[in-house]
Formats: sequence, structure tokens, C-alpha cells
Amino acid sequence: MDRLPVATFDLPAAELRRGYRSAIYFSRAARIAAANPERDRQRVLMQVFQKRDAVLCGIDEAIAILRVGTGRWRDRHQAEELFDHYLAAKLESRGAGRDRRRAALARLVELEEELDDLWINEWPDLDVAALHDGDRISPWEPVAHIRGRYSSFAHLESVYLGVLARRTLVATNVRRVADAAQGKPILFFADRFDHWSTQGGDGYAAHVGGAQSVASDAMAAWWGERGMGTIPHALIALFGGDTVAATAAFHEEFPTTDLIALVDFTNDCAATALACAERFGERLWGVRLDTSENLVDRALTGDSTQPLDRPIGDFKPNGVNPVLVEHVRRTLDRHGHEHVRIIVSGGFDPEKIALFEATGAPVDAYAVGSSLLRGQNDFTADIVDPVAKVGRWARPGDRLSPVE
Repeated sequence: MDRLPVATFDLPAAELRRGYRSAIYFSRAARIAAANPERDRQRVLMQVFQKRDAVLCGIDEAIAILRVGTGRWRDRHQAEELFDHYLAAKLESRGAGRDRRRAALARLVELEEELDDLWINEWPDLDVAALHDGDRISPWEPVAHIRGRYSSFAHLESVYLGVLARRTLVATNVRRVADAAQGKPILFFADRFDHWSTQGGDGYAAHVGGAQSVASDAMAAWWGERGMGTIPHALIALFGGDTVAATAAFHEEFPTTDLIALVDFTNDCAATALACAERFGERLWGVRLDTSENLVDRALTGDSTQPLDRPIGDFKPNGVNPVLVEHVRRTLDRHGHEHVRIIVSGGFDPEKIALFEATGAPVDAYAVGSSLLRGQNDFTADIVDPVAKVGRWARPGDRLSPVE
């Protein structure tokens, strides 16, 4: 299986090599090892693992970090001085006017090249074997073995472990909701729930976990796609609360994009969905229900123009619930709009999706957000050869593939 190329990740090579983004004790350990060549001469085996049943992701990025960052400086003191200038130029390039910014960026490139000239690349001296992104992994199973001189890659440990922790968390969470959805599409809409800088890797991890679509172009960039989405509530508000008018404006501006109407703005999903279906006919690809957990749709209170045709009282009526989805489906079907798909969003997680599937709710796709970023999936790296700490030992790693 091909691995993602290094260029995918836009890695800050100078910062990785300097240990700028690592826990400082790893960088210090690398220096101590290098200062004791009689010990550093031996090739150690670093074993990387975690303690859960999970879907592995981030391994290609971790390997890229090793490719870029494994090695040492020809002159450490000179490199540290240049790196201080590099940070100053980087800071100046952010806030300066156009001319000063141009000069600072030029200086930044010069410093990067000078630092690169000082770097001794020792990646070819490592022997690395690893699993692949998307592999299902077991507790304690090695996901990578790294063999080489400790001083050449010690400073990278917290960086590649952090990458594995984040990407595996997202991929595992997405796989859980994908399994619960029993093959129905999962839309990864977690862009608003974390820092923007995480989007590229999170979107890729969601793709590895089984998501069919993501919210932003940045989330889709690593795997060569584009973001998808409907319209926000804010656009409907701009059109005076008229969902049909806002949806028409969307269609006029983006006529080749699947037309999906967001139908909960007036808290009357069935009536709004029907109005959109009547207005757009076959052009309407689907509708999305996003009713707040603090509200009960008007059809469930008897105030809708499309009243519920079943008694209430044996289900939880607030938010997006299976009965509301069934009501929207029947309303559309009764008026000849069987082609319109139903997407649901708002507080979905594996348990809620499993409930919808168990009741046979006519959902065509699930849009899931914040629940996909919750939890933890920590990774650990240990030297296990020539000696390991008590409680650790070299595990065989029969599934590991050599990294060329």
C-alpha cells in the first residue's frame, strides 16, 4: 500500500530538527546520547504502541516526521543561533507591512536553506517497520518499530506520538459512527469544534475512519477532494427567515452543487421540507434536519401546517428524533417527493445513531460533529532493545511492513 508523500503534511523541518515542537526532555536526551558515543553507537529498538482497540491513523505522517527530522547538526551552536534568527524572521513576516513582509519572507527562506545545509540527514540509517493508516489495531500491538541511533531521532518522540494520538482518535470515533450507521453515509462536520489548524489531518483521519464527506476544502485536501455542505442558519436569517428564498439563492449561485435545504429554521421541518420540495422538484437533492435539543418541532405540538398523524407520548419529542424524521419522510412521500433524501444532524454519536437505526428511522445520511473529537487514544514509545524497562518487552509485530 502506498504511503502519503512527505509533501502532504507541510512539516516545519527546521522546527522539528531543532526540537522546537518537542517536549524539551526529549531534545536534551538526544544531546546527552550524542555526548556519550560509546553508548549511542548501539542501535536501539523503539517500539510504538497504544492500549485500545482502535483504527490506526497518522502513521504516514509519523513516518514523514522521521524522514524530515532524523539526523543531527554539523555545528549545533551555529544551528541554534540561526534558528533564533529564523524565529525572529518568521514573527516579523506575520505582522509587517507588504515591503517588510516580503523582505522577512526572503530572509526566512535564506535561513531555512542555511539550516538545511547544516543538517546531516540520518533517515537512511534507520530501519523502520510500520502498520498502515486504516488498520484495526489491538491493545499493546506495535504499530511501528524504529531501529537506529537514539540520538538521531530522540527529539521527535512527542511529535510523532501526538500525531498518532490525534489522528487515531478521530479515525476510531468515525469508524464507530460508521459502523452504527450500517453503511449509510457519514458527513464529518467537526470543523467548528476545534482549532482550524487541525482540519487537514482531522479530515484525512475521518476519511480513513469511513466518512464520505467533510465540511471544508482543507479537511479534504490530503485525499484530493473538496468540502461539502448545505447552507447555514445565518443565510436563512439574512433572507428574513425564508428558507425557500435562501435555498433558491444558493441554487442560483451554485447550480451544479447538490441542492440540500436546511429545514428547521422555523421549527417546522415537515412544512419547510415540503415547501422546498414543491419549489425545486427534482432539483432538490435532500433536506437536513438540525432541530435544537431545546426545542420540540411544531408538528409534535400540533401547531404545524403538516400535523403529526400519530399520537405522541411514548418517545422523547425534543430535537431531531426518529418520529420527526418519519413524519418528514411521510409528508414528502404523500406529495410525490420520494426522491428527496433526509440528512440529520445535531448531537449525533454512535449511541444515538444506533437508536435511529434500531427504530428504522428513514435517514439517508448522518452529519456528525463534536462527538468525533472527544476522548483520548494515547500512544507510547519505549526502547525495548538492548534493554527495556520493567513491564515492557519487544513484541514481534508480525503485521509490520518495512518502510522503504
